[in-house]
Amino acid sequence: MALATSHHRLLLAPAAAASCGPSRGFLRFGACSPSALVKARRICCQSINSANVLGASSTTSDEAVPVPVVQIDQDSDRDATIVQLSFGDRLGALLDTTKALKDLGLDVTKGTVTTDSDVTQTKFHIMRFGRKVEDPDMLEKIRLTIINNLLQYHPESSEKLAMGEFFGVKPPEKKVVVDIATHIHVEDDGPKRSMLYIETADRPGLLLEIIKIIADTNIDVESAEIDTEGLVAKDKFHVSYRGAKLNSSLSQVLINSLRYYLRRPEADEDSY
Repeated sequence: MALATSHHRLLLAPAAAASCGPSRGFLRFGACSPSALVKARRICCQSINSANVLGASSTTSDEAVPVPVVQIDQDSDRDATIVQLSFGDRLGALLDTTKALKDLGLDVTKGTVTTDSDVTQTKFHIMRFGRKVEDPDMLEKIRLTIINNLLQYHPESSEKLAMGEFFGVKPPEKKVVVDIATHIHVEDDGPKRSMLYIETADRPGLLLEIIKIIADTNIDVESAEIDTEGLVAKDKFHVSYRGAKLNSSLSQVLINSLRYYLRRPEADEDSY
């Protein structure tokens, strides 16, 4: 796969389909087992110690460390999952990240590198078994693998990522207070679906937790855009209930459920 330059504006979002539960013509997240959540929280991200890494080595600088951004987009391409990574102007072609994704059994069908002002954005088109990645567990592995590689080759990013506390060399000096950082709301997005917005403190396994909570309320996810911006996760989900937008009562039930669990990062798995 050759990395090419592109001038497309990136839009990334994460994952929307699931291996848990049946599908009715759209992405449906069924109830995931508690063991899957435990597994997600214990993921050991793969890292590649490649001597032939282009633009992936860390340099010491007095400049302010930029905020790393990892985005997973399920909407922009019909056949592939798009993953985008930026870290100021410090990233190159990321051959190590490409290899790490392939080691997960994924096909990287296309890669582009775009420079916009002082930000270099690397974008990968990823497929699995000839189609976009639809397994939430694999999507979380992709996210954590990319972050782990970033931490390995750019250890200065550790202080800017919530994952730096788990996998990095230097934990963030300023940590996000979950109660303060958690914002959830639902609004209409046409007659047949609603848009769910979630902003909360990032942590390993967060995507799977959100998917389980949505599934437990019997709400369908049609598409999603999931962003990791430094210490914070900012997610959007197009959701519906029996082919229609959520009414006010169901929206409040979903918001209350998400707020309850997301504000309890150390919740015992048995409580699920």
